[in-house]
Amino acid sequence: MLSKRQARAFFLGGTFVFSAAFVGLTIDTHRHVPKQTNAHLITPEVVAGKKIWEDNNCMGCHTLFGEGAYYAPELTKTVERRGKAWLRIFLKDPEKMYPGRRKMVNYHFTDEEIEHVIAFFEWAGQVDLNGFPADPPLRDALAATSGVEYPEPLPLPVPAILETAACTGCHRVAGQGGDAGALIGAPPLDGVHLRKTRDELIQWISDPQAIKPGTAMPDLVPSVISDAQVIEIVDYLYSPAN
Repeated sequence: MLSKRQARAFFLGGTFVFSAAFVGLTIDTHRHVPKQTNAHLITPEVVAGKKIWEDNNCMGCHTLFGEGAYYAPELTKTVERRGKAWLRIFLKDPEKMYPGRRKMVNYHFTDEEIEHVIAFFEWAGQVDLNGFPADPPLRDALAATSGVEYPEPLPLPVPAILETAACTGCHRVAGQGGDAGALIGAPPLDGVHLRKTRDELIQWISDPQAIKPGTAMPDLVPSVISDAQVIEIVDYLYSPAN
């Protein structure tokens, strides 16, 4: 049994040791924060995007770094999963990607505001969170949901127009992209010329809702791409190497 003096010394000594350990760990954490958060990548655009995130109470539905509500998807790795082109279309009009189903409010962001939000998401996705969130096996799921097996595509540079139109956000093309389409069963586009005629592809890309009302394929013409760019996409899909 400790005497009063010993108990007092034990209490004061333990308090000092654990306080010193706490202060030391806190200092060490703050030393690592700039590197783990990529503080040098926090541009004015990232700051502006964070302000938009806060002003519109996005955390009322979404989580970021695992914090927030759980009604809508976690967005820490959204640029990596969806791609910038897909996000531009979605933030401009949430209904485009999921006609009649998506419940996200259209905030009528300007093009500049959308770029700021994407810059903020891109920075967030590069923060070292010790493996959070885990990478979902979306590419494997895409192959399973498509129901069709295709040979390994020949190496062929994917033109920029497919990124502009966000095609590779949902569809796998030349072995690239397709992560976002796994949940809606968007098929790979390699070999699509074997299943669809040239005219059918042009009609489908130009006005998918007219051919299949309620389809998850968004209307891209003329808000995202022009009629001439539709032809450019079809020319690529019908190119000999594809």
